[in-house]
Amino acid sequence: MNVKFTKISLIALAASLAATAASAETLTVANWLPPSHPLVSDVIVPMTEQIAEATGGEVTANILPAPLGPPAAHFDFAVNGIADITFGVQGYNAGRFKTTNIAEVPFLGDSAEDISVAYWRTFEAMLADAGEYDDVKVLGVFTHGPGQVFLKDGDAAAAELLDGQKLRVGGGIVHEVASTLGAVPVEGPSSKAYELLSQGVADGILFPYESVNFFKLIPQLSVGVDVPGGLYNTSFYVVMNKAKWESLSPESQAAIDSVTGEALARMAGQMWDTVDAAGLAAMEGQVTVTTATDAQLAAWTESLSPVIDAKIAEVSETGIDGQAAYDMLMAEIEALAAE
Repeated sequence: MNVKFTKISLIALAASLAATAASAETLTVANWLPPSHPLVSDVIVPMTEQIAEATGGEVTANILPAPLGPPAAHFDFAVNGIADITFGVQGYNAGRFKTTNIAEVPFLGDSAEDISVAYWRTFEAMLADAGEYDDVKVLGVFTHGPGQVFLKDGDAAAAELLDGQKLRVGGGIVHEVASTLGAVPVEGPSSKAYELLSQGVADGILFPYESVNFFKLIPQLSVGVDVPGGLYNTSFYVVMNKAKWESLSPESQAAIDSVTGEALARMAGQMWDTVDAAGLAAMEGQVTVTTATDAQLAAWTESLSPVIDAKIAEVSETGIDGQAAYDMLMAEIEALAAE
C-alpha cells in the first residue's frame, strides 16, 4: 500500500468534506402554531425535508421551537431577515394584501387542493405583478378548505337561518360575509372560539370542518350547513427573506423551486382536504350536517354577489386586472376539478 498516497487521499477527502460543510446553508423557519397543527406537521415539516433532499443537503431548514412574535408579525420577520422562512395568513395584516381577495371570496369550489393549485397558477401569471411580495421570495400561496356554517341550534333549512345569529369570525372577508347574510359578527381569534361559544357570546361559527374539530368545538354545536363552493376561504403564504434567497447558488434555488410553488400549494391543499374529511367524520352523531337548500343557496349567492364584485375591484386597485385574475382562477379550478 502506498502510505503517502493514502494520506494525501484522506487529506483531500477531509478538505472536501470541510468545504461541503462550510458551503451548506441552514435556514431558520419561524412558527406560531402548535407542532401538532396539520399545517406544521403535514406541510411545513415535509417542506423542510424536501428542501434538504432536493438540494442534496446543501440547504437545510430548522423550525424554531418557540414563536418569535404574534402571527401578524411573521411576514415582516421574513422581510427583515429575523427569520429566513415564515408562513402565515395575509388577512392578519389588514389592508396590506389585496390580491388575496380572489382566493377568499365565496363559492370558489369544494376542494382546497384545486383552489390552492389554481391560486398559485394565477399568482404566478398575474397576481405577482401587483408587487405586494416584492420584498420577499414567495415559496407558496394556498388556501384552507371551504368555510361552512355551524350553529348551536336552529332549523338548518330555514331561509332566515343566519338572521340575528351571533357568529364568531376572524375578520376580513368572513366578517363581511356574515354581516351580509344577516348575522352579527363576533370578532375573536381561533384560539378563543371555544370560549366564545361555551359562554354564549357566540351562537355559532363560520369555519372549515378541520378547524371545528381541531379547536374541539364539536360539543358546542349541533347544526352544520354545507354550502357548495364554501362561504369563504382563507389565504396563506410561505415566504423567504430575499437576501437569503439571493445568497443561495442557482442550483440550490432551482432545487428549492422544484419542491415549492405549485408543489407546495398542492401538498397544502391535499392536507386541508384530508383534515376536512376527518373533521366531518368526527361530527357524526354529534353535529347534524345538511347541504344548503336551493333556496338558501340562491338567496346567499344573490346577497354575496356585490361582495365578490367589490373584492375583485379591490384587486384591480393594485394595477392588475382583477376580473381577469378572478376569471383565470375560476377556469383553473374548473379544469382541475374536471381532472
